[in-house]
Amino acid sequence: MPDAQRPDIRLTGVSKSFGGPAGEIPAVAPLDLRLAGGSMTALVGPSGCGKSTLLRLIAGLERPSTGEIRIGEETPDDLRKRAALSVAFQDAALLPWRTVAGNVALGRSLARRPRDAGAVSELIELVGLSGFEGRRPAELSGGMRQRAAIARAMASAPELLLLDEPFGALDELTRDRLNAELPALWEAHGATSVLVTHSVAEAVRLADRILVLSPRPARIAADIAVDLPRPRDGVVLASEAFRETCGQVSAALRDGQAPGRLAAQ
Repeated sequence: MPDAQRPDIRLTGVSKSFGGPAGEIPAVAPLDLRLAGGSMTALVGPSGCGKSTLLRLIAGLERPSTGEIRIGEETPDDLRKRAALSVAFQDAALLPWRTVAGNVALGRSLARRPRDAGAVSELIELVGLSGFEGRRPAELSGGMRQRAAIARAMASAPELLLLDEPFGALDELTRDRLNAELPALWEAHGATSVLVTHSVAEAVRLADRILVLSPRPARIAADIAVDLPRPRDGVVLASEAFRETCGQVSAALRDGQAPGRLAAQ
C-alpha cells in the first residue's frame, strides 16, 4: 500500500534507445511518471515492448538516453551503493558455490545487515525450500533456484524491490502460494515495488496500480488503479470486482496494441 514515509519513484523525460548497425532502436519512449512510495506497481504489455528495459532503468542497470530517475531524493546508483535496492530477475543468478542458506544470507550481508539465521530460515520456509538449506544451486531444479533467488531479494528488506517475472519458472501451485504469501512480507517492510509480469490475474492480485505498456517503444497505454481489499484471498479472487479489473486490463492490452503473448492466468 502507498506510504508517504517511503521513497517514491520519479521519471522525468526518461527514454531509452539502443544503438545498432541500422541506427538507434527506441525501446522506451519519453516518460514522465511517479510511482507512490510503498506501493506495488505492475508493468504489463506485449512481449518485447520494453517492460524489462524500464525496470532496468529504474534499477540503474541501464542508463537513460534522456531524462532522469529519482527514488526519493536519490539516484538508483545511490540506493545500490547503500544496498537499499534489490532485484529478482527471471534468471536466478545464484552463486554456485554457496548453499541455499548461504545465497539467502548473502542478501543480508550485502545490505550490511547483521547475521540472522532465524530470518534466513523463515524466508527459506516461505518459499518452500525447507530441507534444502544445505543444497547448492546445481542440486536444485530451475523453479527451486528461482524461489531461492526471491528469498535472497527479500532478505535485505530493501526500500526498493524490483521483480522481473520472478514467478515465471515456478509450477502453478508454488506460484499461487507465493502470490498469496509474499505481499504480506513486502508490505511489512514497506518496500516501494515494481513487478514485470505476463499474467493479468497476477498483476491484479499483487498490484496497487497497473501500467499497461504499448508495443515498443514503450509508452503508457493505460494506467489502472486496483481498488481491491487486502489480503486478496480466495474470496477477493472469486469476486466480480476482481474479474472486472482483469477484464479492464485485458481490454487495455487489446485496444490499439500489436499482438503479443499475455496470459489470462
